[in-house]
Amino acid sequence: MKNVSIERDIKVTAWFDLRTVTAGEPCAKCGKSLKIRRSIEVGHVFKLGTKYSEALGATFLDVDGSRKPSVMGCYGIGVTRTLQAIIEQGNDKDGVIWPLSVAPYQICITPLAVAPESEAMKLAEKFYAELTARGVDVILDDRDERPGVKFKDSELVGFPIRIALGEKSLAKGEVEIKPRNGALQPVKIEDAIEAVLKLIQA
Repeated sequence: MKNVSIERDIKVTAWFDLRTVTAGEPCAKCGKSLKIRRSIEVGHVFKLGTKYSEALGATFLDVDGSRKPSVMGCYGIGVTRTLQAIIEQGNDKDGVIWPLSVAPYQICITPLAVAPESEAMKLAEKFYAELTARGVDVILDDRDERPGVKFKDSELVGFPIRIALGEKSLAKGEVEIKPRNGALQPVKIEDAIEAVLKLIQA
């Protein structure tokens, strides 16, 4: 503010030395060591005043019996901020790690051969239909890309569980199940659906 004179314009009742606290300092009330943590504002609070209550005629009776407009406010959860907070808290060098409860898709089925007549694609479509029928959110990666590209993309996007169907595994009667932040699990084809459902429930 320009042209302000403390002596002329401001009534000072007390002076204090103020500074920003640092981690490790003792709390003035309890004496415990101060910890500083980053936080994310997810909810919003807005004071609306009487603008809308006056327009809508939203009034109340005061103690003296007179009608007055309500002072309004609102609170909301920001969807985009919530997503940002989840991504900020759940990630690693490879990308996002979505919690199952909010993941756009819980399962990414990844056939390594995508020709319609291939065993991998037929089985992938069967898994897709069965898991979808059981209420699981599933995406089928039917892109004609190299396995490494498909695996890397699934980690970048952050699908919680990936089912890979490749020729080598299928020749052994198996598929590979990989939780986003867990170890690769070879599973018999006939046990794959139940194994995935157990991972979801766990």
